[in-house]
Amino acid sequence: MAIPRAVAVVVDGGEVLVIKRYLKQRRALDCVMCEDSGSPGPECAGHRYAVLPGGHVEADEDAETAAVRELAEETTLTAAIDRLLWTGLHNGRPAYYFLMHGVTGKAELSGPEAEEHCDTNSFELVWAGPDELDSLGLHPAGLVDQLAGLLLVD
Repeated sequence: MAIPRAVAVVVDGGEVLVIKRYLKQRRALDCVMCEDSGSPGPECAGHRYAVLPGGHVEADEDAETAAVRELAEETTLTAAIDRLLWTGLHNGRPAYYFLMHGVTGKAELSGPEAEEHCDTNSFELVWAGPDELDSLGLHPAGLVDQLAGLLLVD
């Protein structure tokens, strides 16, 4: 069974916080993005994309708790769950997207993302408006329209 992914959707002034990524593995077989896009390999071509802050739901927690934890681990921001926005799939895994409220702190890259940041595995926190989501290569791509709609209402 696939480990679920919990995601924090942080909105401020018509923008959403995303993690801009660059990932390049030695082999396409080792790359989840190559696998998801059906890239034939054998070498990973490298991928530029963006994701929302989030990660694995641990065995001892629910998706809400994981979204709050992952947000703090990846960005140093603290927040609470406002509501569940959507469910879907992220690289074949169930994903839960939660709108956050009561966000405090300054968004700074932290945790494993900061530790693993390098030329072939980079992470950058970016505030993006609805017109920037497509060009950032937001993954999964189906979120672009949902987020744009959310941001235009905010």
